[in-house]
Amino acid sequence: MLQVLLSGLAIGAIYGLVGMGFAIAFYVTRVINFAEGQLLMVGVMVAAWLARTGLDPWLAVVVGIAAAAAVGAVTYLVAVRPVLAFDRFSFAWLVSTLGVALILENGAALIWGPTSRSFPALLTGTSVHVGSATLTLQEVVTIGLAVVVAIAFELYRRKTLFGKLGMAIAHDPEMATALGANTAVVAAAAFALAGAFAGLAGVLIGPITYSNPYLGDTYGIAGFVALMIGGTARPAAAMVGGLLLGILGEAANKLINTQASDWFPFVVVVVILLVLPEGLFSLVGPLRRLVLRRSRRTSPVRVAG
Repeated sequence: MLQVLLSGLAIGAIYGLVGMGFAIAFYVTRVINFAEGQLLMVGVMVAAWLARTGLDPWLAVVVGIAAAAAVGAVTYLVAVRPVLAFDRFSFAWLVSTLGVALILENGAALIWGPTSRSFPALLTGTSVHVGSATLTLQEVVTIGLAVVVAIAFELYRRKTLFGKLGMAIAHDPEMATALGANTAVVAAAAFALAGAFAGLAGVLIGPITYSNPYLGDTYGIAGFVALMIGGTARPAAAMVGGLLLGILGEAANKLINTQASDWFPFVVVVVILLVLPEGLFSLVGPLRRLVLRRSRRTSPVRVAG
């Protein structure tokens, strides 16, 4: 079971990064970018293509992440901002972002071909043994980097001026605009950051699997489920949701069959929507109030005298 746990954390870290991409875009604009999985594909395909042309693989990885971030910003400017400007309360962005996903997917298949290609190895060396479990160095780095990125983003969101501005726009965009905030710039930056998260996930999973124009479908669905598990109140909660989904998926593969992870995310999201439609972190507030209430009851009463 230790192997299942660690392998689940490795793949769950990828789900969590994509889920955080979903969450960041939604947090600022209240729009779910259904092209998020395809941004992962852009990152891995661009990096793999540049590495095959002779560019240093590590530099190719940086360019791949930057390409995903750029496409994320363009997605907002072309497919989201005009829709919100016309009617902020409509769901036309659902169709427009799905359209972007189809364009990116089919465009990549046209440019690079529909077949799978190998991704250059980035981290080579002996496997890492943890008790009875074994992980590759790539998987260890994936887990550690994903957790560090999630913590760093949460600190950035809470401590920096730009992060607080994003929180203000998420809470009340009209008031933020009235106070002089450039909501379009902040929203475009949020989509770019979401694209960078997806691109990072792509270049982390690429050496473990492959590069393929249709890679975004699988990880896009898993990232969306990670968002549903963690909830939309805190973008970093999607990382927790992704890690949990990865562990549950690996357990399903072990206990049911090796194809269980293909349909298991759908079961998880249905259960979450039925039981906790606002995600697991919606329990934090009630639990905190319950603990405070009990601590007040059990605290000693001091009598002045």
